[in-house]
Amino acid sequence: SLGRMHRIVSAGSRTRLVNRLGPQTQNRAAHSASGHTKQEFAHSRVGSFFQEPPTLKNQFEDDQLLQTYLARSLPASVYSEIKADLHRFGQRVVDDLLPRANLLEKNPPVLQNFDAWGNRIDRLILSDEWRYMHNVSAEEGLISIGYERKYGQYSRLYQYTKLYLFNQSSGLYSCPLAMTDGAARVLETLPQNYERSETRQAYKRLTSTDADQFWTSGQWMTERAGGSDVSRATATLAHPHPTGSHRLFGYKWFTSATDSEMALTLAREVDESGVPNSGLSLFYLPTQHPHGKGGLNGIQIQRLKSKLGTRQLPTAELLLEGTEALRISDTGRGVAAISKMLTITRLHNTLTAAATLGRVLALARDYARRRAAFGKHLTHHPLHVQALARLEVERRGAFLLTMDLVTLLGVTETGHSSPQQQEVLRLMTPVAKLFTAKQAVAGASEGLEAFGGQGYMEDTMIPVIFRDSQVLPIWEGTTNILSLDVLRSIIKSKGEGLKAFKAAIEEKVRTPSSGGSLNDGGRLKTAADSVLSATKELLGKAQTLFGQNQDTQAVEAAARDLSMSIGRIYVGALLVEDALIGASSSSPSASASAEAAIWWCSRSPVPLVLLKSIDDYSATARSAEDLLAFGQ
Repeated sequence: SLGRMHRIVSAGSRTRLVNRLGPQTQNRAAHSASGHTKQEFAHSRVGSFFQEPPTLKNQFEDDQLLQTYLARSLPASVYSEIKADLHRFGQRVVDDLLPRANLLEKNPPVLQNFDAWGNRIDRLILSDEWRYMHNVSAEEGLISIGYERKYGQYSRLYQYTKLYLFNQSSGLYSCPLAMTDGAARVLETLPQNYERSETRQAYKRLTSTDADQFWTSGQWMTERAGGSDVSRATATLAHPHPTGSHRLFGYKWFTSATDSEMALTLAREVDESGVPNSGLSLFYLPTQHPHGKGGLNGIQIQRLKSKLGTRQLPTAELLLEGTEALRISDTGRGVAAISKMLTITRLHNTLTAAATLGRVLALARDYARRRAAFGKHLTHHPLHVQALARLEVERRGAFLLTMDLVTLLGVTETGHSSPQQQEVLRLMTPVAKLFTAKQAVAGASEGLEAFGGQGYMEDTMIPVIFRDSQVLPIWEGTTNILSLDVLRSIIKSKGEGLKAFKAAIEEKVRTPSSGGSLNDGGRLKTAADSVLSATKELLGKAQTLFGQNQDTQAVEAAARDLSMSIGRIYVGALLVEDALIGASSSSPSASASAEAAIWWCSRSPVPLVLLKSIDDYSATARSAEDLLAFGQ
């Protein structure tokens, strides 16, 4: 019979297998067969060792840097009032939200263009978890806190702290929140002549804590002909309508958070003779038909994007076919009008980079305490400890840079900022975005490597962190595009931006008047002196560079090194400031803060100043780069 044949073949296979094994293995197999010993690997048994996975603790309680920063940056009464909420939310993002975020990664959005009868419906199929994140965002006040301003200039710091905790457990719902925050700021500050009942209602919904009322916003700028070059590449036309609104016709190539209830977008107005304006105007539009007719507002969802990461997030190509919209800027002044939104979304990008580094490091630290290799835990392997220590320095730098700019944002929005602070915010926002984005990609890769092969396995969810981090140097402008923005900021300010930068650096590395010291053999002073010396060197090179501006291509070629140098020096100053304040207040984490500053400023193999001499950006140098990049 077939059953008898199977038993014979199986028995023969076992005999051949045992004959190929060594004597000890044969003996163990024989003893097991006779019932004398238990065989470790047989049938469904897969061995007795299973590696403990890393676990996350309360993300507020486990972050000493975050707690220390808030305690020193907020009035005691404010910190006392919000601390319990942050502690509660720090646990919620681990227990409640992270499992849902993992489900979002496994259940990405789906687009259904047609129903069974061929009718165009363009239906986005989103998971229950996505809607849950929407509700949480409203109920937790992740946008509203920044606009209620219960705590005045400190409200932004409270809001962004909650966003920081939420970010890596949000399943990318942090992306629509970034654009929602930016849109709310634009609508809040609209000139009175552009305020309408529709925009007032939209602002109310964007800042609502009622999940049923809360809206998110899109930001539709990218078109087929270009991403960052919006001024030249935008082909969407806005035709005036007798009602005073406009009808938009165009194709938006990359629209994230496609399920949002509204969007801000750019288009060229067409005059009565049909001639498009040379400049772009800013428009507000609801995504659903505004007059209760049902369906989308003259919008066809062509397809969802297939992306390297951020798969949880619906991102689409949209055809605008007579989309009803309201102009909310002067004609041709749309780019200037949307700049407030870009400031906010770039800060969100910076915050996401800091949160990415924080999450991957938290997991790697816990894993190091659980994983043993070569006879001891990873915590006792010097090279592994060194890798995590260097990652922590990067994390500290990104965090301090983010929160410093958030603090400046809060001060500026409430009318308490000095001209110097305003210049620093303008200069450092693009610098922070480009700088921390690069930190996040490198840090996510290093963090993934800390898990060995398991870091490469999709079902650990660790690769998600790495894939999602790669969007950070691209969204809201690549590193090169942001570097050119930095150049424009410096030129437009006629050097005032760099002067404000220098003053801020000097203020941060000054020893607090309350005194305090670290028993570090003067190493922290050396770090502070390195920051001041690097600032002087950078400004000297910049003066030479801009002084020879007849070679505009040389200035452009230097933009990236200039921007990275500004970022490294500013972070160095923040790390020194953090260490000095810790020393003066006898903070228990002061020693770690000092070591981070010392490493960044004195021990790192990467210098504070990356900007080279003018000759390195000359026509000769650029010709050599052309040869290397493209050959003959």
